[in-house]
Amino acid sequence: MEVKIYSTPTCPYCKKAKDYLSSKGISYQDIDVSSNKAAADEMVKLSGQMSVPVITIDNNIVKGFDKAKIDSLLKI
Repeated sequence: MEVKIYSTPTCPYCKKAKDYLSSKGISYQDIDVSSNKAAADEMVKLSGQMSVPVITIDNNIVKGFDKAKIDSLLKI
């Protein structure tokens, strides 16, 4: 399972999402879109939005920290 979080260092919901995944033992790739223009462009292309977090779980998009959708996709 591949999990990526497009985030920024100052985003409180990004931190909540990362803390939540860590608490469930889920490893993820953290992509800082504030310092990586290509990653920011990729995030917008995937999600259609500039706001973070955007989480991808095996090519499924989660906009924001939507715990129910994350749990559903991770089958927790």
